[in-house]
Amino acid sequence: MDFDQLHTFLEIVRLKSFSRAAQTCFRTQPAISAQIRQMEQELGTALFERFGSRISLTTAGKIFSEYAQQLLDIRRQAIEAVSELDHIPKGELVIAANEATCIHVLPEVFSGYKKRFPQVQVQVTRAYGARAVQAVLENTVDFAITQLPIQERKLEIVKIYNDEIRLLVPPGHPLARARSVAAPEAAEHPLLLPKTGRTRSLIDQFLEPVEGRLRISMELESTEMIKRFIMAGLGVGFMAVTNAREEIKRRVLRDIPLAPLPIQRTLGLIYRRDKPLSKAALGFIEAILDFARQVERKPPATEEAPPIPAERLASEQPR
Repeated sequence: MDFDQLHTFLEIVRLKSFSRAAQTCFRTQPAISAQIRQMEQELGTALFERFGSRISLTTAGKIFSEYAQQLLDIRRQAIEAVSELDHIPKGELVIAANEATCIHVLPEVFSGYKKRFPQVQVQVTRAYGARAVQAVLENTVDFAITQLPIQERKLEIVKIYNDEIRLLVPPGHPLARARSVAAPEAAEHPLLLPKTGRTRSLIDQFLEPVEGRLRISMELESTEMIKRFIMAGLGVGFMAVTNAREEIKRRVLRDIPLAPLPIQRTLGLIYRRDKPLSKAALGFIEAILDFARQVERKPPATEEAPPIPAERLASEQPR
C-alpha cells in the first residue's frame, strides 16, 4: 500500500464516485478500481459497499479513512518541515569544548549564531583534548573546539583563534614587575598547573629544563579555580590570556610573557569530513568563521601593562 493508493481512496470517499475520482486522479476508472481491490486484499476486508452506481463506506472503510487521512497529513507535514529547513533551519547542534573555551570564547559565537538561527537548539558538552576529538570521530557530537595541532585524516580542521600562554601572578608578587619570565625563574615559586590537556603539555615542555627543581603546589582541573588560587596567593600559574582577560583588565592578576620564546595557543573547529552538513551546521561554521575574522581585526587579548609602581606593591599584597 502506498500514498498514491491512499490518495485515490480518499478521493473516492470525498466524491462518492469512482468515475469522478478517476478524473481528478487522471486515471481510468478500471485503474482506480484495481487500486481499491489491491488495498482491500491487503487489508482483508471490503472498504466500499456498492448499490448499483451508488457507493458507501463499510464500517472498516470508515475506520480506515480516518487513518488514511492522518497518514497523508503526516506525509504533507514531513515534506513541509524538510522544505522549511532551507528557510528556517531547525534541529539540534551538539558541540564539544572545554570549560574555559565555553566561558571565554563561545558565548560571542553562540550569540551571533542564535540571532541568525533562533530555532536551532545548541547543546554544549564539556570535553577536553583527546576526548573532544574522539567524540567527533564517534559522531556523538557535531563539532568540537579544541587546541591544535591535530593529526587525523578523517577530520576537517579550521583554525579559528590564536592567543598566548603566559605566567599569571597576583599584583604584589615578586615577578609582577617582570617584563618576561624564563623557566628557571618560574621554578623558584609554587606552581598551580592544569591537571591534563594540551596546555599542560605545552607548560611541561617549557619547564622541562628545570623539571627537577619544580615545586608543584596543586594540579587543578578548572581554569577558574587556578585563577582564584593565584589571586589568593597560593602560587603562580600558566594560562592562555583569553581565559584571564577580565582579571588582567581589572589588574587583580598580572600576565608575564614567557622567555626566551612565547608559547602560542591555537584553537580550531573540527568535524568529520564524511558527515553530511545541514543548513544549521553550515550556519555554525559560518558563525565561527565570522568570529575568527572579527578576532583578527581586534587588538591582542591583553596588552602589556606598565610595571606597577613600587609604592603600590605593598598595598596590593594579598592578605
